[in-house]
Amino acid sequence: MHWNSGRCHCGNITVQIALTENPETYRPRACDCEFCRKHGAAYVSDPNGSLLIHTIEPQLSSRYRQGNGGAEMLLCGRCGVLIGALYADAGHCLGVVNVRVLEAIALGSPETVSPKTLTASAKVERWHRLWFRDVQGA
Repeated sequence: MHWNSGRCHCGNITVQIALTENPETYRPRACDCEFCRKHGAAYVSDPNGSLLIHTIEPQLSSRYRQGNGGAEMLLCGRCGVLIGALYADAGHCLGVVNVRVLEAIALGSPETVSPKTLTASAKVERWHRLWFRDVQGA
């Protein structure tokens, strides 16, 4: 396992990820929707890895649904940093992390993706295939 951690600017929300492959083999996905572009977000996940989210003051975290509203964007309500996205399905949570919150990690070159062109069901299928399946603390 390859471990990495990160946090929002003020430190209220921290993340720890475990990647099963060498980090350089992961190509962060830079979503081309307006919300993600405005945040400069690019996402990494590993369906066989894990994601731990810890929030010191939960009342200062914020969740925002955009697009078709299937996933929730997790942001720090104090400093405004976009941490990632979460999707709850039958009591199980999937997640993805914005690489901009991670500490010095050498990932592959980002690739542009366009989930806005997918149907709602195609998005969910994609999340199940690509996102962290072992999400704790969300």
